[in-house]
Amino acid sequence: MRTLLITLLVILMGAPPAVAQPDFGPDYVQTQFGPMGPAGRDLLQKVALAGLWEGPAGRMGLQKSANPKVQEASRHLVEGHADLDRRTAELARTLNVQLPTRPNEAQQGWLNEMSAAPARSTEFDKIFANRLRAAHGVVYKFLAQVRTGTRNTAIRDYAKVCMDTVLDHMTVLEATGMVDFNDTEAIPLALVAQPSPAAPTPPRAAAKVVPQTAAPQRQKEGGVSDGLIGFAVLVAAGVAIWLWSGGRSSRRMHP
Repeated sequence: MRTLLITLLVILMGAPPAVAQPDFGPDYVQTQFGPMGPAGRDLLQKVALAGLWEGPAGRMGLQKSANPKVQEASRHLVEGHADLDRRTAELARTLNVQLPTRPNEAQQGWLNEMSAAPARSTEFDKIFANRLRAAHGVVYKFLAQVRTGTRNTAIRDYAKVCMDTVLDHMTVLEATGMVDFNDTEAIPLALVAQPSPAAPTPPRAAAKVVPQTAAPQRQKEGGVSDGLIGFAVLVAAGVAIWLWSGGRSSRRMHP
């Protein structure tokens, strides 16, 4: 009897909780890095698209611009996208994502604008800086959204590398002095929050009232329920009392 009670106690107290795998829907697949959904696939495809026109634009800047700052920005574009192209292709193979192979219509139009602008002209430098700066701003916001929400560790690390590269490109493009920040259609004006006299206090989580009918479901999702834990405690107490009383009885019988 004593052995049976001790075995029962060990089973109840040592049972690992059951962890339910969340179901994100049919658009998600489980990978070794976590769930992979539409945002992760979209990220890989958008970065690949960016490389298909921004790399050539950088090479064009090296050939057509006489401005040292534009040439410096061009070198950053060529080197940065060569690295991102390699990373993108490798991760896309790992996660089974199909990548685009040619620029879209808008991107090809921007390349055509640069090609049509006279070499070694201010016109070329302005088109180069403004088209690329506007495009990088859009991509940077998208990268931040995916980086914030993804549960896939590979996509999260990749998005961070992309954000660092895009921020570097934005910085060198702005350093050319050719970016027109008055063009709020291409570069929207940021909405600045009103200053606050005190630091905001994080919202307190509201107490959840769980109906009694939810108890079986909670037990199913969380593993060992509160009732089983309480029962295990009672069993442990009973075993301790029984062992103690048994020991005293034995001492009385054998002085």
